[in-house]
Amino acid sequence: MRLILLGPPGAGKGTQAQFLIDEFGIPQLSTGDMLRAAIAAETPLGLEVKDIIARGDLVPDETVVGIISDRLDEEDCKNGFILDGFPRTTAQAEALEVLLEDKGLSLDAVVEIKADADTLVARILKRAAESGGAREDDNEEVLRNRLDVYEELTAPLVEYYSGKGLVKSVDGMAGIEEVTASIMKALKG
Repeated sequence: MRLILLGPPGAGKGTQAQFLIDEFGIPQLSTGDMLRAAIAAETPLGLEVKDIIARGDLVPDETVVGIISDRLDEEDCKNGFILDGFPRTTAQAEALEVLLEDKGLSLDAVVEIKADADTLVARILKRAAESGGAREDDNEEVLRNRLDVYEELTAPLVEYYSGKGLVKSVDGMAGIEEVTASIMKALKG
């Protein structure tokens, strides 16, 4: 199973990814984790992104695609993968499509976890307050900015992948088990 998880910050992608990892025995490929691993392993790409990140710049698409390409060649990706955090833009989606075609692969589905922005902000702020260790970015202004960025850059991916018949949308405002059941039904249906 080769999947992309889409959804705004706080929609539950991480929670649902863990279930999918267990259910299908496939790895979750987080671009942030991959970049950190490439830096730690001091690969040529890792050395390149280390300097970029140290300057506070964004890692170019072609570099991220290169890291993903290398990661997809690893043994644990043979039966599939869950992409989380990539693609973030239509240009990245197009680059991913070329990459997968070059490897003789295709996506099985793009799972969109839909969620209401106001409810997400309330959920994240409540979670931060209950945990007692609120993160610096767990404030309403930052959260709303992250949601705006998602809406501007990433939400168009839903339209892009809908045109390819890959999008399976689920209601992310339901309980965790209900969202999981909806995802499984959508993937099997």
